[in-house]
Amino acid sequence: MDKDSSASAVEAGWQTVRDDGRVSPELLEAAYAEPLLRPLFPWTGMGELHFSRCTGGRWTWDIPYVLPVVGGTYWVSGPLRTETVGPAATPQEAIAMVIERLPPGCDRAFVGTPEELAAHEARTRKQGAEGG
Repeated sequence: MDKDSSASAVEAGWQTVRDDGRVSPELLEAAYAEPLLRPLFPWTGMGELHFSRCTGGRWTWDIPYVLPVVGGTYWVSGPLRTETVGPAATPQEAIAMVIERLPPGCDRAFVGTPEELAAHEARTRKQGAEGG
């Protein structure tokens, strides 16, 4: 994976999320300030801020996401829609809850789809097991 391609795609994703106006600027600022989230691909849905380990559509669903709550607070859920983490009073608290639940080995976003990411990870595991 080309590090520059990943960085360019991710930065474009952050700009798109800023421009679409679905997520509060305070939440975006807190997420972007976090070095562990900044290299992930951000996306929004229904006012929620999501993070993906790949840049291609359908994205990954293995990282918690943040929902705005009436009154200016937040709710952290996920990674699946059926899973909840809990309430957060501030954007920073919500982001900290996401960080605590990042999957092991979570790194910069892979340029491609979830399926391509899975194939890449399988190849990497196989090469590691073979010692090469």
